[in-house]
Formats: sequence, C-alpha cells, structure tokens
Amino acid sequence: MKLLSFSLHDKKKYGLAIPGGVIDLQVLFPQYKTLRDFIPHLHLIDNLPLSDKKADYSFDEITFLPVITEPKKIICAGTNYRDKKNSSAEKPSNPVLFIRFADSQTGHLTPLLKPECSNEFDFEGEMALVIGREGRNIPLQEALHYVAGYSCYMDGSVRDWQHTWFTAGKNWPATGGFGPWLVTADEIRDPQNLNITTRLNGQTVQQDNTSSMVYTLAELIAYISMFSVLSPGDVILTGTPGGIGKKRTPPLFMHAGDSVEVEIDQIGCLINVVCSDATVTR
Repeated sequence: MKLLSFSLHDKKKYGLAIPGGVIDLQVLFPQYKTLRDFIPHLHLIDNLPLSDKKADYSFDEITFLPVITEPKKIICAGTNYRDKKNSSAEKPSNPVLFIRFADSQTGHLTPLLKPECSNEFDFEGEMALVIGREGRNIPLQEALHYVAGYSCYMDGSVRDWQHTWFTAGKNWPATGGFGPWLVTADEIRDPQNLNITTRLNGQTVQQDNTSSMVYTLAELIAYISMFSVLSPGDVILTGTPGGIGKKRTPPLFMHAGDSVEVEIDQIGCLINVVCSDATVTR
C-alpha cells in the first residue's frame, strides 16, 4: 500500500494512493485524525472492499504534505554509506546521529526553501523509514518488524550553518522534502537492496544501493531504541550516499529555480523545486 498525507481546501487529510488518485481514509476512519495516528491500525484497510473503489481526488487536486506531518521524532543517521574511494575504512564504533525538527519538512511537489543568507544549500537524497509500533531495546533480529514502511527524503543541508554540529544546518523551514508516500513494509521484500538516485536539474548527482549502508536499517533501529522509546510515526533517516555538493570540485549547491529528485526502487520519486525563503510571506 501507498499511504500519504495531503491537504485539500486547507484541510489536512491522509489517504491511500491508487493509480487514479487518492482514496480519503480520513472519511473511512474518522476516529484517527492523522496518518501518524492511523499507522498502528493499518490492518483495518485489509477489511475494506477496495477492488472497485475509485479515487476520491485526483493527484492534481491535492497538495502533498510530508508523509508524517508531525512525527514525535525525526532521528537522522550521518555518514552511513561506504566511501567507494576508501572501501577499507573501518566501521565507526557507533552510528553518527542528529535530530531534525518536524517543522523543517515539506511535501512532494512543494518548494524546498533555500535560506537567502546561505550560499551552500546542499542535496542529500535518503531513504526514510517510519516506525509502526512502540518499542524499546528492540532486538536486532526483530527490528524490521517494527517498521510501518519506507519513503524518500531530501535531507537538505545548509552547509554554511553547520558550524560545530549538524543541528543549525538541518532545521531551517521547508528544507527537508518527505514523500511522495509511504510504501508499507509488506510491499518491499528487501529494503537493504534498493537503488537510490538523486538528480539535480535532471543530472544524476548521487547513485548507490541501500546495501552500501555502514549501519543497516535493523542496526539503526536497535541502537536508537536503546536510548529512546520508538513510537508509531517516528521517522528515521538512514543516511545519504556519496556525491554531495560540498565534497565536489568545484562544490555544487542548490539555487532558486533548481529541481531536485530522490528516486528509490519500489518506493517512488520525490520531486521538489528550490525557492528562496525571501519569497515567503512572514
């Protein structure tokens, strides 16, 4: 299943994506106000007669929102793909982690906002996973059973504000694209073997496979759950492949008017256009 959050006539909703558009799940399950609330109850969809159900709205009618609009946590892994130029590098003793705030996100086909004060707005295409049930001290061998599904993420980085750590460079408004939807875990046989590609203005700038992760999805979940209770709707960003703009010669950054895409096998393609935050009315 492909699940998404969206708005229609300024009302926030969530639904099921089908080839013709979106089925409004909020109408069918009004007791759950958001996709985050509904995630522990995904099994209810199995009881719906959806084979003949038509879309309530076309994709052109809706505005995509971040897949999980208000996650309690967004925990991000940094430096989590093997360096192809230094494949013998030792695995770090622990994952590198940082936090992104919920209000720094934006949806599919909505603008990424480049801070006007920055000259180094960088791209980082990633796979996101969403937790499906609560867990603490989750055993490694059971970790993937706690996943509701997977999505694409553009973890936009304001490099010239990453001073001593990542936080200031990762939390500007609308710098994190999340979408277009959540593909439920039962649809993806092996999430640790998916091609991931980032394109800037149509040109491939990052390309790898999730098998290249230093810390696997299961290892990240198990490690994070040791110090923090994971709840349904929590988001874990799993790191970005090599090719980021800051490390290129010359550096390559995003500017207003650019288009950036993150495409992952079996999940879909997240598309955002870059705009200056100076154009936003405050």
